[in-house]
Amino acid sequence: MADAFIYDHVRTPRGRGKPDGALHEVSTLGLATSALTALRLRNHLDTQLVDDVILGCVDPVGEAGGDIARAAALTAGYGDQVPGVQINRFCASGLDAVNFAAAQVMAGQHDMTVGGGVESMSRVGIGASGGAWPVDPLIAIPSYFMPQGISADLIATKYGFSRDDVDSYAVESQTRAAAAWDGGRFSRSVTPVRDVNGLTILARDEHMRPATDMQSLAQLKPSFVMMAEQGGFNAVARQAHPEIERLNHVHHAGNSSGIVDGAAAVLIGNAQAGQAAGLKPRARIRAFANIGSEPALMLTGPVDVTRKVLKRAGMQISDIDLFEVNEAFAAVVLRYLQAFDLDASRVNVNGGAIALGHPLGATGAMILGMALDELERSEKSTALITLCIGAGMGTATIIERV
Repeated sequence: MADAFIYDHVRTPRGRGKPDGALHEVSTLGLATSALTALRLRNHLDTQLVDDVILGCVDPVGEAGGDIARAAALTAGYGDQVPGVQINRFCASGLDAVNFAAAQVMAGQHDMTVGGGVESMSRVGIGASGGAWPVDPLIAIPSYFMPQGISADLIATKYGFSRDDVDSYAVESQTRAAAAWDGGRFSRSVTPVRDVNGLTILARDEHMRPATDMQSLAQLKPSFVMMAEQGGFNAVARQAHPEIERLNHVHHAGNSSGIVDGAAAVLIGNAQAGQAAGLKPRARIRAFANIGSEPALMLTGPVDVTRKVLKRAGMQISDIDLFEVNEAFAAVVLRYLQAFDLDASRVNVNGGAIALGHPLGATGAMILGMALDELERSEKSTALITLCIGAGMGTATIIERV
């Protein structure tokens, strides 16, 4: 089996996913085109060498539908011969796109591929593509369907995380993200989004709130109380976990991932393709895995899939230098830290989705890139990247710097 190397990665800044966000004027195709174009230009890439473009997109409808990856490959100047495919595994779509692209190389069927993702949450609303899971009793009842925020509160209740715990984690995410930007840690990989005249629309992540502190977060009311009570989800949670007497609602907008727009692209290839393109590999994809987890808790998949991917790689948790665990909600990362008794200084060292935002289909590729940049900056060797996923799943990837 061939090695799959990461030769480069880029991402757009994350724009607030609202009509007054900076990237609202940019279409989904425009975001994806921006990332793919930057990847091509900065590597002087002969796109004749690219065998496929795989992009994650969680709501591929309207302007984001119709195989956005093929459209973006064409508008980014990759040439008619470069195909594209869109995939959806909810929040892990961007990471799975990278894994799928790597698998094509590992299998020897492709030499060079691009994996990544895109989501314009200000233009194509979250949940716009619908689905059976929340509305069809055939699946909703046996899977104990609950909105993700209520599942996050269930995790906090079950594993003993208080409001202070989740708020404190959120403050740290904001602090780390601000320090990373101020320290230039994202400058190598963030490509500005520009308009048709070449004028910069956005060059810096827009969702951050560096002044966040415990006092400001304390003023926010829990977001999911009314939904849980009026929708009957408190009862659903107790049915799924009868050991829970009462749900402790601790999550709100300040300790949950931000709704944002953005895109990312990762260039992957075997050694021969890299040599042909005149590129030096930055990392090797050592292993990846997917797993299903309990649908009611839903967001504990990163714990389960980490055990699986470590076993597949023949590694121990102590072999990993850095971790990127998507901050869908604060309790997700707190449970991960608790499950593996990890030093928090090794996890999300440059902040995460609470501060930076979570452009659903792109996040996985973005945080993989963040992990690689940090490995190089800190001169460390290995990183594990993982995300929780709707309906109870987890995806993880281990990369090794070369």
